Amino acid sequence: MIEQERKAGSFTGWHMAAVMALFFGTIISVNFVMAWNASRSWSGLVVENTYIASQQFNRKVAEARAFQAGGVQGSLTVGAGEILYTLTRNGEPERQVDKVVAVFKRPVEEHEDLHAELDRRGDGTFVFAEELKPGQWIADLTAMAGDAVIYRQATRFVAQGDGR
Repeated sequence: MIEQERKAGSFTGWHMAAVMALFFGTIISVNFVMAWNASRSWSGLVVENTYIASQQFNRKVAEARAFQAGGVQGSLTVGAGEILYTLTRNGEPERQVDKVVAVFKRPVEEHEDLHAELDRRGDGTFVFAEELKPGQWIADLTAMAGDAVIYRQATRFVAQGDGR
């Protein structure tokens, strides 16, 4: 047998194994971190048809700008046993609104969605007098005067209730 002399600093099979382990270890580690972050931060909000949702985007942006230009603002306050929704126009209570229709949705599940008409408590103040289960919710609120939509708002909030 002929023995080959190893030169100092030569690249061996062990070096190649270490390079491969570092390469794939880095890829697997990055994928694990990204998957973990995605699962912790994903809202779960999914649309049925992404093409239709993308086509409606510009219309929704224009509608939001029109509401903002009208000076109407909505504020949602979650309390013990009730949800209070207050509408103002240029800092004063909004008096034109007859009713507020709300859809309370879970970000991930559809089976707990609630459709409700909020009760009027005064000028610009409406209340939902039920307690929601604890956790994250999305409130999709539509304020109407007759058949005309005065204001539309979607907001995310956390209910702290005991869930009874």
